[in-house]
Amino acid sequence: MSDVTLPRTGRYERLTSIRATRPEEIAAAAARRERRGMPGEGERLLVIAADHPARGALAVRDRPLAMGSRTDLLDRLQTALSRPGVHGILASPDVLEDLLLLGALEGKLAFGSMNRGGLLGSVFELDDRFTGYDAASIDAMRLDGGKMLCRIDPADPATVSTLESCAHAVSDLARRRLVAMVEPFWARRSESGALRNDLSPDAVIRAISVAQALGVTSAYTWLKIPAVAEMERVMAATTLPALLLGGDPPDIDAAYADWNRALALPGVRGLVVGRALLYPPDDDVAAAVDGAAALVREARS
Repeated sequence: MSDVTLPRTGRYERLTSIRATRPEEIAAAAARRERRGMPGEGERLLVIAADHPARGALAVRDRPLAMGSRTDLLDRLQTALSRPGVHGILASPDVLEDLLLLGALEGKLAFGSMNRGGLLGSVFELDDRFTGYDAASIDAMRLDGGKMLCRIDPADPATVSTLESCAHAVSDLARRRLVAMVEPFWARRSESGALRNDLSPDAVIRAISVAQALGVTSAYTWLKIPAVAEMERVMAATTLPALLLGGDPPDIDAAYADWNRALALPGVRGLVVGRALLYPPDDDVAAAVDGAAALVREARS
């Protein structure tokens, strides 16, 4: 059994040693991890997102490789997960496994990122293939659900494959009574070929309408959506629970104000935020996370 309370000095070297010589300890750590339940009535969640590197998205504001250091990212994640009011994490397998070995996921929700094949800036970016977790591995690792990106571009033939793959994943997770967290966007390419998500209220409503119908049942489906204008109208498009994503906002104060307004809506069940909290402008992760936790707490009360 590995020592999951490793001292800060040398603990990342120990991670590499465990991976090289005793990789079975990852599954053992998952098997013994203390879990927490999904939220009760009126309870809202704050979940930290850390699946961006798996899609080659390493930039934060004007720092192109901000998320390029795994040890720095793990430091920031452990700080975030240790703060009061943080309920869990969403991440790719490699990140979750590191955190499992570090003992940072005890008593937390853990969601596995499933489709990371649409690499940022690639010609195949819209081909959101499932290259991470599947429903069976999420179940085996005792995670609480899986998250999938579902970008919809009517002009791109790859969209239909994404829709089909997401539908299968929703169904497979539901059979295991695990949450399917679907992140839908209506997307299109600019004249230069860059892929852009349409964040107009009408486009978000359209994306929600497609995403919530994926799979043989929507009983375990949650939505992960942006806080946009006219959120009352946007949330009227669904009866599914929704979590607000954070993205990489240029104005963090404006983002907090948008989250605060949207959290007042009954269908909004909390926040899933990564870069905005892990890499705040002043680099004070604890203060940024505490501010978001206060928003969620006040919305619940």
